[in-house]
Amino acid sequence: MKPSARGAPVTCNGRSYAWPAAPTVVICLDGSEPGYIEAAIEAGRAPTFARFLREGASVLADSVIPSFTNPNNLSIITGQPPAVHGIAGNFFYDTATRTEVMMNDPKFLRAPTILRTFHDAGAKVAMVTAKDKLRLLLSHGLDYASGRAIAFSSERADKATKASNGIDDVLRFVGRPLPEVYSADLSAFVVAAGVELMRSFKPDLMYLSTTDYIQHKAGPGTRIANDFYAMIDGYLAALDQLGAVIVATADHGMNDKHDAITKAPNVIYLQTTFDAWLGEGAARVILPITDPYVAHHGALGSFATVHVPAGCDLASLIAKLGALPGIDVALTRAQACARFGLPADRIGDIVVTSTRHMTLGTAADKHDLSGLDEPLRSHGGLTEQRVPLIANRKLALVEGHPLRNFDVFDVALNRVA
Repeated sequence: MKPSARGAPVTCNGRSYAWPAAPTVVICLDGSEPGYIEAAIEAGRAPTFARFLREGASVLADSVIPSFTNPNNLSIITGQPPAVHGIAGNFFYDTATRTEVMMNDPKFLRAPTILRTFHDAGAKVAMVTAKDKLRLLLSHGLDYASGRAIAFSSERADKATKASNGIDDVLRFVGRPLPEVYSADLSAFVVAAGVELMRSFKPDLMYLSTTDYIQHKAGPGTRIANDFYAMIDGYLAALDQLGAVIVATADHGMNDKHDAITKAPNVIYLQTTFDAWLGEGAARVILPITDPYVAHHGALGSFATVHVPAGCDLASLIAKLGALPGIDVALTRAQACARFGLPADRIGDIVVTSTRHMTLGTAADKHDLSGLDEPLRSHGGLTEQRVPLIANRKLALVEGHPLRNFDVFDVALNRVA
C-alpha cells in the first residue's frame, strides 16, 4: 500500500487508481447470472438499467474460481485474485491445526482493500454488505474514529455502533426495519442504505454488496426475479440522480442444479466416492461454499477440494474423477493454483469442479436439504464464472483485454470516459 496526497492517484496491491472525479459506487449484485437484468428490462420493470445499457456500458466479465461469494467479494475489494488476498472460499481445511475453518476473520486476509487504501489517503468511504460474514473482511483496516468511514451489514444493522461501524441507529437512518436473512429485503436494505449514505454522508467511494437469496430461488425472467431487479433499479435511479458514477458487477452466476423431471438435486458425493477408492476417512473433502447460510443451497455447489494421504497416485485419482459423469475438471493443487490464481496452502491436493447442472457434496447424510423450498440452484464452477459489468457512464476499455469482475474498481475510477 503506497501513501499518497488526497486527490492524487493511490496504489493498492500493485494497481493504481485515480481519485474519484465524482462520488463513485461499486456494486456487487450477488448471483446475477447474465440474463436477469435483460429479462427485467424486457418486461418493462427496469428502466434505469435500460438507460445504463443504452447510454452507459454493458459488457461481460469473468469471476474468480471458485465462483463463490467470499473469494469474489474479496477479489473485487482488493483488485486481485485469491492467490494475493488469501480468501479461497467461505471455508477451508487448515492442515496446520487439522481443523475445518470459516474464512470470515480478517486474520486470513493477506492484502489491504481498496477502500482502506483510499481511506488512508484521506477519502471518505462507505461499505454496506448484506450478510455479516463479509463485513469484517470488506471493512478491514477502516478507522471509524476518523469520521471518514462507515461500514455495516444489513443482517446486523440493529447492532451497529459509532465505535464499531462509524454509525449508530442504522434502522432509523435507512428508514427500514431489520430484514430477515433469507429474504429479498436483505438486499433492499443494502441499496437503500447506499442511497441514504450518498445523500448525507457523501462518500468519495462506496461499495455495496447484496445477497443471492432470490437467484438461488428463481431464474431470469420469473416474476420473483423481475420484482427483485425492479427494486434494485429504483435505488440505482436515486444514486444516479445524486450524481454518482455507478459500476455494478457480480460475484458469480447461477444455474439450475436439479433433475429436470424429478426436480431432485443433482449431486456427486465425493466423500463417499473417495471412501470407496481409498478407504473410509482416508481423504477429506472440503466444500468451500459452506457457511452459516446453507438453507437455500444445502452446502451443495460446483467446486470442491480434496486432501488425500501422502503418497497417493494423484494422476490416477484425477483420471478416475474425470471419468465420472458430471465432473468438469479435476486438477492437482499446482494446476489449480496456476489456472485459477488460488493460494496453495488453502486448497486441497485435488481441485474438482462439476458441470453446469451438477453439484458436489460430501455424503448424502451430511447435507440438510430441508430448507430447499424450490429446486436446487447453485454455483461455484466454471459455468457460473461469466458475470455482467454495467455502468451508468461510457467506459474507455482496453480492446482485447479480458475483463475480470475484480477489475471493477479500475473500471469505475480509471475507465470512465
